Amino acid sequence: MRRSLDRGRALQERTCKEKCVPKSLVALPVVAIALTLAACGIQSGSGNRADTASAQRQAQWNEDAVRDLKQAIESRAAHGLDHLSFAVEGEPGTGAGQDALTRSALRYARALAGGASDPKKLYEVYTLGARKPDLERGLKDALASGKLRGWLDGLAPQEEDYRNLSRAYLALGKQRSDTAKPIPDAGKPIDPGTSDSRMPAIERQLVASGYLDRADNAGDRYAEPLVRAVKHMQVDYGIKPDGVIGEKALEILNLSDADRAREIAVAMERMRWLDRAPPGTRIDVNLAAARLTYWRDGKIADTRKVVVGEPDTETPQLGSPIYRLVANPTWTVPRSIQNKEIAGKGAGYMKRNNMVWKDGWIVQQPGPRNSLGLVKFDMKNDHEIYLHDTPAKQLFAEVQRQRSHGCVRVEDAVGFAEKIARDEGMLDQWNKARATGKEGFVELPREIPVRLFYSTILFDDEGAPVIRADPYGWNDRVAEALGFGQRQGSRLRAGGDDVGP
Repeated sequence: MRRSLDRGRALQERTCKEKCVPKSLVALPVVAIALTLAACGIQSGSGNRADTASAQRQAQWNEDAVRDLKQAIESRAAHGLDHLSFAVEGEPGTGAGQDALTRSALRYARALAGGASDPKKLYEVYTLGARKPDLERGLKDALASGKLRGWLDGLAPQEEDYRNLSRAYLALGKQRSDTAKPIPDAGKPIDPGTSDSRMPAIERQLVASGYLDRADNAGDRYAEPLVRAVKHMQVDYGIKPDGVIGEKALEILNLSDADRAREIAVAMERMRWLDRAPPGTRIDVNLAAARLTYWRDGKIADTRKVVVGEPDTETPQLGSPIYRLVANPTWTVPRSIQNKEIAGKGAGYMKRNNMVWKDGWIVQQPGPRNSLGLVKFDMKNDHEIYLHDTPAKQLFAEVQRQRSHGCVRVEDAVGFAEKIARDEGMLDQWNKARATGKEGFVELPREIPVRLFYSTILFDDEGAPVIRADPYGWNDRVAEALGFGQRQGSRLRAGGDDVGP
């Protein structure tokens, strides 16, 4: 019966083709062919069927649409894209002009929808996925409905944080060059105990960067609490910790309006790279701020400090799920750490750190001194990156917590694992695994997505953007892709003798 139905359907289609599509059809224009085929219910083409299924609905550019496109592009400073040129080419009326206008609109649409730059070309590793909208179909629908400007505006992120960044960028004067207004005595060092008109701004930046808990409103005086904070910052950046705010310290603490605009534009670009509808239950780790946020059903359930990769062993920007918890983990030391930092330390070091040789690898046995601590959060990726506990608790007190070999160490990781286990309804199973003192694996009933991303912008209680340090120097390549000039600032100092991952 099914074969008979198929044969009948094929005969009906052939009859329709013979009736509606004469041999001379091949000489007709493409649109005419599409209209003829559509009349028979036949779709033409194989690569763009959705676009050509109904040629009657082909939208055309007109003067109003061109005006809307030009106005949208002229307003691109709201997205920090004013250092890039988006020329509107073509005129309505001709085929070539229509195509040129479409290309112009799609170029700007892509910048809003997914970024003006490609993170996979800027970074060796970038696996944060984002859904790609069908821009060609969206453009055609917007032209057909006469709502091009609204469609373009809707392609950018709609979160309040993005809008706050946009407002802050515009408030900085719609910067179109890297030249800011001159700052009086901008390069003059500031000695402890002296007064200087730059101190209020420097104090605010020390608070924003985490070196001061709060502003003391000491006015222009460079008082002792500020001196201690500056010395701490100098140590982190490899600057002589003498408390004198010299050239290198000023680069970090006395940002110009152009510097601030640059950082905010980069932050907006990074937001455009990300998925607009991330899973409601997920874990976000901001590598620049070394902070973790645990989302549960669309609401923030927990935040805590983390330690991430130091410069030269940076934690990559990944999208990778946690699929199981590991109680009392062992640690198989990677070859890079084994050869560079453990080789030659002798049997005494191995014994003190509970390490043994196993099948040609150094393996650290379970226990509180294990470099993975008492819990590991196993993740699925090709880069051996995961979250874990650590015996080096003192690192969580640091302001700049880029101190690991690449993995992410979680503050109170045992408590965090318990929270996840409780939320997933498997707390008893987890507690039993921990109680054995041996390595044990507890599969999660569902994978929890993790996003490791990089943003040097945080937000205060009023939603205003707060600019923090760029510890990896990763903003430079994004800023250049956005048309900003080069700016080589101070970088966080790598160092430490912690061999943990």
